Amino acid sequence: MLGLQALFFYLFALVTVGSAVSVVVARNPVHAVLFLILTFVSAAGLFLLTGAEFLALILIVVYVGAVAILFLFVVMMLDLDLGDIKRGALDYAPIGAIIGVILLAELIIVVTGNYFDPQLSVATAMPTPPLAEVSNIRALGSVLYTRYVFFFQLAGLILFVAMIGAIVLTLRHKEGIKRQSIPRQVARTPETAIEIRKVQSGKGL
Repeated sequence: MLGLQALFFYLFALVTVGSAVSVVVARNPVHAVLFLILTFVSAAGLFLLTGAEFLALILIVVYVGAVAILFLFVVMMLDLDLGDIKRGALDYAPIGAIIGVILLAELIIVVTGNYFDPQLSVATAMPTPPLAEVSNIRALGSVLYTRYVFFFQLAGLILFVAMIGAIVLTLRHKEGIKRQSIPRQVARTPETAIEIRKVQSGKGL
């Protein structure tokens, strides 16, 4: 007989895996984003079961409440043409297959690492302090901003580059619309900025 905690664990895990697969195979982009939101909520339930309530709340507030909803609005506003997306998807299939194989190999190494070296997890994992002495948020912050601060900053840099890349790729210039050009404004001279005309007295231009 499974305990209540184990029952909820398998329930959340099943929903998380099923919704994650649905994100990839969904034909409608809006449905894919909705499945992504369900994945985040189910993963937050798994974090709660493991005692990481801070990560669960961050997942709900940040990813579900901001990122996923932003994705949903962007997908609905762009009105994507699925025909054009599918037409060029096969061009990236070899690169996607290589990345998928690398990720699969990494997951296999992580899962089966204890079978080859039982002391590996003991040597790499940091001991978790008791919750009565140190709160969950403080323990996470002390590890994140001391031991993994370089990786934390690197992740922020990668997200910043990704944001700039997304802006550059989606920026569209329409013909016939005046746009501000700062270099042209700075390079203006009185000869190009001012036109002097002699007007006779009593007459307009």
